[in-house]
Amino acid sequence: MKHLAMSAALAAITAATPSFANGDPEAGEGLFRRCKSCHAIENGDDVIVRGGRTGPNLYGVIGRAAGTVDGFNYSDDLAAAGAAGLIWTEENLAEYATDPRAFLRTYLDDGSARTAMSFRLRNGGEDVAAYLASVGPVPVEMPAEDGETTVSE
Repeated sequence: MKHLAMSAALAAITAATPSFANGDPEAGEGLFRRCKSCHAIENGDDVIVRGGRTGPNLYGVIGRAAGTVDGFNYSDDLAAAGAAGLIWTEENLAEYATDPRAFLRTYLDDGSARTAMSFRLRNGGEDVAAYLASVGPVPVEMPAEDGETTVSE
C-alpha cells in the first residue's frame, strides 16, 4: 500500500514538472539574445529580459492563443490563426520561429498569409521555445467538457 501511494505521489510530481519538449532551456537563453531586439519577457513589473517593443511581450507565450497580447497590433493573418485556434506550444513555436510566413501559410491553408515577423531562427528554435516555457507560468491542465485535457495559464 505504501508503495502504491509513493508511486502515485511520484507520478503527480512528474506531471507537475514542466516539460521542455526536445529543447534545452539554457541554450535557448543564449539564443534569445537574437530575439530581444524586438521582444521583451516581462510579467508586470518583473522584467525577466529587457527587450524591444517591435514584437509582443513573450511572457507566457507557451499555452497562449496566437495574436492575443493586449495592446499589440498583430498582422491580420496571425490574429486569424489565433481566432482559428492556434495555441502556442513549444513545438509549433519552434516551427514558427524557423519560417514564420511558411508556418502561417500552412496553418491557415492560405498561400498568401503574411506576418510582420521577418526574422528566421535557422537553428535552435526548440531551445528558445524551451527557454520561454521555463521563464513563463506553468500551464495548468484542466479537463475539458469533452473529457479531453486542455492547458490553461
